[in-house]
Amino acid sequence: MAAVTGRFAPSPSGRMHLGNLLCSLLAWLSAKQDGGRVVLRIEDLDAERCPRKFADLLEADLRWLGLVWDEGGSDGGPNGPYYQSERSEIYETYFKRLTERGLIYPCFCSRSQLHAASAPHRSDGTPVYSGACRDLSPEEVRRRSAQRPPAWRLRVGEETVSFTDGHLGRYEESLPEDCGDFVVRRGDGVFAYQLAVVVDDALMGVTQVVRGADLLQSTPRQLYLYKLLGLPAPEFYHLPLLLAPDGRRLSKRDGDVSLETLQSRFTAQEVVGRLAYAAHLLEKPEPVAAAELVKSFSWEKVPKEDILLPRGLFD
Repeated sequence: MAAVTGRFAPSPSGRMHLGNLLCSLLAWLSAKQDGGRVVLRIEDLDAERCPRKFADLLEADLRWLGLVWDEGGSDGGPNGPYYQSERSEIYETYFKRLTERGLIYPCFCSRSQLHAASAPHRSDGTPVYSGACRDLSPEEVRRRSAQRPPAWRLRVGEETVSFTDGHLGRYEESLPEDCGDFVVRRGDGVFAYQLAVVVDDALMGVTQVVRGADLLQSTPRQLYLYKLLGLPAPEFYHLPLLLAPDGRRLSKRDGDVSLETLQSRFTAQEVVGRLAYAAHLLEKPEPVAAAELVKSFSWEKVPKEDILLPRGLFD
């Protein structure tokens, strides 16, 4: 069996918080337990929100924790560039392939229209697109384009996508009912996450994706794109979210504990040990190097439900 190629794919909009760190640790351990490799890709599609200084700090943080990657980031490698902000021409190629097959159409719906109370919504509150712009005439497209630039959506067809997650088990979605036609390019010309991540993981040889369970619902859309584009899909492992002691989701915006704060209080081994304890990889929060966890790592130890951060663990 070929060795696994995993990846870190952080969005450098600020310093990493504990949830980001746990995801990075598990992604690294999952790849390394089978003698695999790790790619570092910087997901800075929105360049204004993701200045390069944060990407540089992120690399320094990962090195400090001992989560060293094998290719990517500022180190470069054979499958670069590894910054999404530098890959627009690559995305354009695959966008054109979908366009030439008649699978893409312009959408002029405003945010308020998409979130209208009358529109169907998913369980997480995300609107399911109604298809309002799917069959606009060429004349209507020209008229609306003069008023505002459109986003571009992918026609999903009557497609049900199912897969077996390596950690959470079987998951299934009806794309027309649970998602609707989805955006692959924004109105400002920036390519959407769904298209970019599919193209990047395929071209960078990624065979295993480890990420938070909040992205589980993105997976059917991405598997559909892999199929349409004829690209090899990776295996997916979605880990539970790490919640604050009061049950909140951790957030950079809310100022939840960042690595910058942790570095002033703990050694790298203490941070790794406490994270491993929270994820049930250790019986007690003792200092440990990331490399020391590789041999004993198992997804069977990791909870499937969201993890409530024990009070005082990082105080």
